[in-house]
Amino acid sequence: MAAVGAGGSTAAAGAGAVSAGALEPGTASAGNVKHLILFLHEAVLVQYVDTLKLAVPSLIYTLQNNLQYVAISNLPAATFQVTYQLKILTTALFSVLMLNRSLSRLQWASLLLLFTGVAIVQAQQAGGGGPRPLDQNPGAGLVAVVASCLSSGFAGVYFEKILKGSSGSVWLRNLQLGLFGTALGLVGLWWAEGTAVASRGFFFGYTPAVWGVVLNQAFGGLLVAVVVKYADNILKGFATSLSIVLSTVASIRLFGFHVDPLFALGAGLVIGAVYLYSLPRGAAKAIASASASASGPCIHQQPPGQPPPPQLSSHRGDLITEPFLPKSVLVK
Repeated sequence: MAAVGAGGSTAAAGAGAVSAGALEPGTASAGNVKHLILFLHEAVLVQYVDTLKLAVPSLIYTLQNNLQYVAISNLPAATFQVTYQLKILTTALFSVLMLNRSLSRLQWASLLLLFTGVAIVQAQQAGGGGPRPLDQNPGAGLVAVVASCLSSGFAGVYFEKILKGSSGSVWLRNLQLGLFGTALGLVGLWWAEGTAVASRGFFFGYTPAVWGVVLNQAFGGLLVAVVVKYADNILKGFATSLSIVLSTVASIRLFGFHVDPLFALGAGLVIGAVYLYSLPRGAAKAIASASASASGPCIHQQPPGQPPPPQLSSHRGDLITEPFLPKSVLVK
């Protein structure tokens, strides 16, 4: 089973790398394979120092993928999906520490709300949370998902720092990540299941379900680029909330997962925290402004003989809603 998981991660990384390289601007788009090869030779081998910088996040991402397999094997899918949102907290903390980024009060409050929601869900899981398979270890699942969130936050911020400190495109960096990820995945596979692979073959155990996971992982990596280009933080927050709801519904139908009031409370807090954290900075001021105006305008008596004050423009509502719609530069 470990061989299947490692092989699936490797295949997904390779698929993402090929797709990323094929979309490199100015290379494959010109249809010239020779220029593409020369470009990759220059960017990957000649400038090997830049390539080696991607070894660190690639190693961490490979570790993160395997930790997710451990976590999902020991936690219900809905519990894992809710707990995994801690990656927002770890990414925010690493952004503050490594990129000197500042967070608004609304974002800090949403992070606290997020932590509280995850703690409630884990308390529900520790208290029983309905029947579960005998081979599941919730403690090991929690440790794995927390370690995965820490590695995800650090690798994401480190990758962002590399992107901002160099002229290489996102597609080139994804290709370099894919190369290291494939190599590291193969090494880990051979170290853990080398004998089984040698006797049964690399693709032993690749059922249609495994291929579905591999294709889904590769498609999800490409989908991130679409999200970066077309979506904003509001839509990203709604998508995350929808994924929690869908995971819960699927767990109920497929695995008989029981939703009690404690889990519903924790999941609701996490969904609300994700939405609040996704709001742009201008949204908090706009909400405060809207609340102040909703409380009622100040009425002043008009002195006799004076002309009435000019009316406020009807576009005031546009000024309130406009900050909600900026483009997201980087999706974490």
